[in-house]
Amino acid sequence: MAEAHNNPGGSTTAGSIAVAAESTVATRMSAPPSFDVADFPVPHGREEEWRFTPLDRLRGLHDGTAVADGSIKAEISAPDGVRVETVARDDARLGRAGAPVDRVAAQAYSAFEKATIVTVPKETVLTEPVRLALHGEGGVTYGHTVFELGAFAEATVVIDHTGDTVRAANVEYVVGDGAKLTVVTVMDWDRTAVHTSQQGALVGRDAGFRHIVVTFGGDLVRIHPRVTYAGTGGEAELIGLYFTDKGQHHEHRLLVDHNTPHCKSNVVYKGALQGESAHAVWIGDVLIEAKAEGTDTYEMNRNLVLTDGARVDSVPNLEIETGEIVGAGHASATGRFDDEQLFYLMARGIPETDARRLVVRGFFAELVQQIGVPDIEERLLAKIEEELEASVA
Repeated sequence: MAEAHNNPGGSTTAGSIAVAAESTVATRMSAPPSFDVADFPVPHGREEEWRFTPLDRLRGLHDGTAVADGSIKAEISAPDGVRVETVARDDARLGRAGAPVDRVAAQAYSAFEKATIVTVPKETVLTEPVRLALHGEGGVTYGHTVFELGAFAEATVVIDHTGDTVRAANVEYVVGDGAKLTVVTVMDWDRTAVHTSQQGALVGRDAGFRHIVVTFGGDLVRIHPRVTYAGTGGEAELIGLYFTDKGQHHEHRLLVDHNTPHCKSNVVYKGALQGESAHAVWIGDVLIEAKAEGTDTYEMNRNLVLTDGARVDSVPNLEIETGEIVGAGHASATGRFDDEQLFYLMARGIPETDARRLVVRGFFAELVQQIGVPDIEERLLAKIEEELEASVA
């Protein structure tokens, strides 16, 4: 498996099916963040932030022609003490975790009618997850959701996406001082669905934020997690798992903005691809601002290509404006099966097909085990098994 480490402008290639490349492009977006869609030009695909995205498959989300005409069924289950509110657009609690950074996110912010705010009061420790199930029932939908944890609260949030829709949404996570939030967001859409989502987190002083993205379904899925810090001592862990099948486009674009001293971040995303025109994109941007002394950060993306015809674009970017840091690094690796692992298993009498399955299971197992929600872990392992069955059918 080819791997690139801290080599701006370098690239590695595994055959003609997968590419891992690093870019010297600045991690800041070309247009300033804004809640107004008019502040963003219509993208044409040549822009840095859009060059990997097939715009024609966004079904009009990028150019204003996608009119809200669909429906999505939303069900929330929350433990006692958690407050769930439906609010109007003018609620002052909206937008605190950051403004949209591209036209689709701004379109989503301009188009939603009602927002949902889920609040976990300070010092509340939840023993059961807050669950939000979103099921698309066709058409175009827009949405906005805020999850807020008060100081020293602890919670796990599970967001599950199923059904069919063309959807653009913004999700905010506001993590109070000393609070700990784990988010598991599962993209298990029907194969015809389109979903774009900017997911911004504001992490308080000495707070912890774990953001776990699992992407299986959809025709096109484009997720944009962003993290900023509101106080020193904040820690963020971003984990991703994706299995991209024939014809699917899965794109994950991350930004961790170390804008506060003495904060930490760790990013690990893993993906597997199979089938003609399967395309995965991972952009990992980490910015360490001049005032963010004492930063400790690392990001890694690994991809396993199972068949010919699949493609990966993996672009880690690390921009450092101060030398007074604890550590910073990144790695990107894309390749086929590890021949040594396969040989080891086959030499012990395991058929090649079963050996390949074991390698893929092991590739994902480390991340699945970190989710911490047993029913989600079991479901994902079953989904991986289903994908592997399809690959040998």
